[in-house]
Amino acid sequence: MKVAVGSKNPAKINAVKAAFKETDFEIVSIDAESGVSDQPMSDEETIKGAVNRAIAAAEKGEAEIGIGLEGGVQQTPYGLMLCNWGALAVKGMEPVIAGGARIPLPDEVAQQLLAGSELGPVMDDYAKKQNVRKNEGAIGIFTNGQINRSEMFTHVMKLLAGQYEYKTDKTV
Repeated sequence: MKVAVGSKNPAKINAVKAAFKETDFEIVSIDAESGVSDQPMSDEETIKGAVNRAIAAAEKGEAEIGIGLEGGVQQTPYGLMLCNWGALAVKGMEPVIAGGARIPLPDEVAQQLLAGSELGPVMDDYAKKQNVRKNEGAIGIFTNGQINRSEMFTHVMKLLAGQYEYKTDKTV
């Protein structure tokens, strides 16, 4: 079976590989547009981005399964929270969705996002590193390395795979 990931980001690709490590699935990465802003600012927008990427990945990659993983933020009474969502698309079936970890962002980071900046470059400046989004992610910085972006998305992938198995009686 062929699985297409709607991203070239190594953290996302590694999460898909980790979730499907017990299979002989062929996993390919495809540049797939999210159809949402570069910095999704709500759960709804982040979910839409994940679903759009999953559907586009399946179509462009000519794959049986398309995966979309999207990071964003959500305003809450407790501050601006990181959010992450995933979608698994299979032709003829409504996309399966799942969300993962949430933590509040420091005010100095949140204010930049609310002013229109994108989290990736903000985190590079904040952490004084390059390509934080392709490595540990904001989650890795703000959990002091206890969990990284790939592990966070692996959790979402396991939720997606489990739901797919439950709905189809197919083990992945």
